[in-house]
Amino acid sequence: MSTPVLPERKTSGAALRVEGLGLQIGGATILKDVDLDIAPGTLVGVIGPNGAGKTTLFNAISGVIKPTAGRILLDGEDITGLSVPKRARAGLGRTFQTSSLFPKLSILENVRIAAQAAQGGSYSLLKFPRRDDAATAEAVAVLEEVGLGDRLDTLAGDISHGDKRKLEIASLLATDSRLVLLDEPMAGVASGDVAGLVDNIRVMQREKGCTVLMVEHHIDVLMGLVDLVAVMYFGTIIALDTPQRIMENPTVQSAYLGKGSAT
Repeated sequence: MSTPVLPERKTSGAALRVEGLGLQIGGATILKDVDLDIAPGTLVGVIGPNGAGKTTLFNAISGVIKPTAGRILLDGEDITGLSVPKRARAGLGRTFQTSSLFPKLSILENVRIAAQAAQGGSYSLLKFPRRDDAATAEAVAVLEEVGLGDRLDTLAGDISHGDKRKLEIASLLATDSRLVLLDEPMAGVASGDVAGLVDNIRVMQREKGCTVLMVEHHIDVLMGLVDLVAVMYFGTIIALDTPQRIMENPTVQSAYLGKGSAT
């Protein structure tokens, strides 16, 4: 299979820029020469077959793993060597395939902790939220936006999987993250909750101005939501284009659409 020519990339003003990113583990190449330039406010879907490197790429961008080659820039700042907390303070937010909430805390308390840290405090579980402080006010506002404003005192562990995803998005909105990585936000979500999550992601991008990268195996949902699609295959990006052009791309059809399903 010949190497496709990617669309001309912008070289300045990128919210996220990935240059020659590589990862080798025990002699195996997991990521190879990954390049991305994503303009501010863009919603990008990342697709590819099982084992293509999608979650690994997210792990490298968010700092969970350290790449063995290349660099990562957030709003022009090299964050390749920063820890996960420092990347978060720089404006990078992330959700995972499995929930990372505090199940024994209320919906309000979960988001209030995120808002508290964003306003210069800490992620303390000991400081009980007051209904009249700035962090609590911010938490209530974003919970209203995602449709959970009427369940503030419900324990996070007692809500549906779809509402847990909404709660994770609310926590990200409370941190004012500029770049957000969503790893399979629809996974395990009941069909009736999908439309609400799609609306939440659109709010995150269009109203809050976030740049969003999203791995999602619900291809029909993803294609109707994103601005661009990045296709990964054997640890590299083989195409980056609009959803329509990606679906018509013969290289993508050969490497991805005809061989398995995305995860």
